[in-house]
Amino acid sequence: MNLATLQREVARAVMTPLTPSERMRRVAPNGRSLAAVATRIIKPNDRLTSFERLEIYNRQYWFRVLDAFSDDFPGLRAVLGDRRFNKLAKHYLTDCPSRSFTMRDLGSRLEFWLRKHPAYAPGRSQLALDMVRLEWAEIETFDGAFLPPITAEVLKGADPSKLRLRLQPYIRLLDLHYPVDDLLLAIKHDAPADVASNAMEERQKRKKVLAVARLKPVPVYLAIHRLDNTVYFRRLDREEFTILKSLQEGRTLDRAIVAAFRAPRKGKPRDHRQMETRAAEVGAWFQNWSSLGWFVV
Repeated sequence: MNLATLQREVARAVMTPLTPSERMRRVAPNGRSLAAVATRIIKPNDRLTSFERLEIYNRQYWFRVLDAFSDDFPGLRAVLGDRRFNKLAKHYLTDCPSRSFTMRDLGSRLEFWLRKHPAYAPGRSQLALDMVRLEWAEIETFDGAFLPPITAEVLKGADPSKLRLRLQPYIRLLDLHYPVDDLLLAIKHDAPADVASNAMEERQKRKKVLAVARLKPVPVYLAIHRLDNTVYFRRLDREEFTILKSLQEGRTLDRAIVAAFRAPRKGKPRDHRQMETRAAEVGAWFQNWSSLGWFVV
């Protein structure tokens, strides 16, 4: 057995899901004997059999990835509750095992997986999806690439019909149905300082989740961005979001603005005074985005 084959054998065994009692399985779900695998790849010692030695790594792998997954998605845990979250985590990580050298990527396929398996968030699938999208965006924003912001000299005299403003790679734009940004910030703020306060913390979380879950879904537009190594959630107007999204998708500046104001807001017909007001708002938006360094060459 060469090194590459040995590594694949160990990885498959270590990543095999545990039993309900959190022990290593004797037989993997695909029917192969893990006891035979252990005998083939690990020597016993004077205290442990080959199977028992392999089991140590199998259990430690699962304890570690489940802990990391829970740390990455505290908002989803609060939305689902501990029991349902743990069930979802085990099934997701079984269906979508780690394929990366870093724990950071554990949740990269969670949104896609949850859309295919809404039964793991009974009665709260949309709220859960919104939270997953926000928490994954937060992870991506935290370590996304930073590029030198565009300068005023580059913009001077530029033709809006040809100008394509790119956004910083770390910026994420989300259109959601629930105010999960406020909910996630509240959940993190209520994190206990000691174990004795866990019960009170859980009650507070349940109250906050129930309050949000009872809300009627309404559009919520967010920009997730980074400043001085801290991630921030910024609420956006619909038109503000549309401009940024259009620029992010590669539209020219004039097309992005036209797309944002193509249709008036519901119940608000256009008039000249309104258009002047909106034009001033757009100017303020661009000033703010530029001051934050959101545009790059």
